[in-house]
Amino acid sequence: MLRIDDARTTLPFSRPRSGGSPIDHELTVVIPAYNEEDRLPQTLDGLEEYLNAWGVDYRVLVVDDGSRDRTSELVADWGRNFSVIRQANGGKGSAVRHGMLKATGRVIAFTDADLPYHLDSMRAGYDQIYDHSVEVVFGARDLQKSANVASRRLMRRIAHEVFRNLMRLLVSRQVGDTQCGLKLFSRRAAREIFSRCEINGFAFDAEVVYLTHALGLSFSRVPVTLINEYATTISLARHAVPMLGDVLALRWRSLTGQLHLDSPLLPEETMVVESPVVDMLAERRRTAA
Repeated sequence: MLRIDDARTTLPFSRPRSGGSPIDHELTVVIPAYNEEDRLPQTLDGLEEYLNAWGVDYRVLVVDDGSRDRTSELVADWGRNFSVIRQANGGKGSAVRHGMLKATGRVIAFTDADLPYHLDSMRAGYDQIYDHSVEVVFGARDLQKSANVASRRLMRRIAHEVFRNLMRLLVSRQVGDTQCGLKLFSRRAAREIFSRCEINGFAFDAEVVYLTHALGLSFSRVPVTLINEYATTISLARHAVPMLGDVLALRWRSLTGQLHLDSPLLPEETMVVESPVVDMLAERRRTAA
């Protein structure tokens, strides 16, 4: 049985194959969205302002998970750096997976449609991956330097603590906050992880953490500042049991060898290839510094 928290446990990393879309910018931010017509404009405004001021070469990719409102249509108003993918309603995990596998940034991040965390945490995670310190960065609300400037409902705080303790037992003793809605990946790590993900619901975050360990990927955690927490589609009554069931099914897949860790799951034409543009972008950053 694979011991997920054994730092010495690593598995062979499948080699990227030729073909596929080359890396053509520095950062892709994936935003899963379901009926987000009201909240999404403020989120896109916030991303545009911050990322433009930062100066990073970025794209924002909204994945419309079968919305019945104008979520997809309004993205066009933000210009060439913003695009949308539409899919039939499949759940947040499905939407994030779709976006992560379509993204062509050297670093790929995802966060929630209400932009709950200050973007300085995204920049800190980006720098770690860009500098090759790690391949995955998890936002973490349980670190000492994390902060909360938004009020949280009592039941949500209770649900968070209960689920976090269960995830420590079932998924990772090293990543105590699996459900933080800010995670970043190198392009290769994103392909390796999300090509193996199967959970479509809210427990997909736990699966991502589990696969990061199982694949032997280097990772770190960065503190986050919660700046808002609007109404959420997560319901303690409706989703707690299905989420736990998904995590238990994940453990069963691991025990029975169904995670397919020894070979890539992506077809050859979608595997990442290195591109001269990566070296060009790196040189531009060095010159700017």
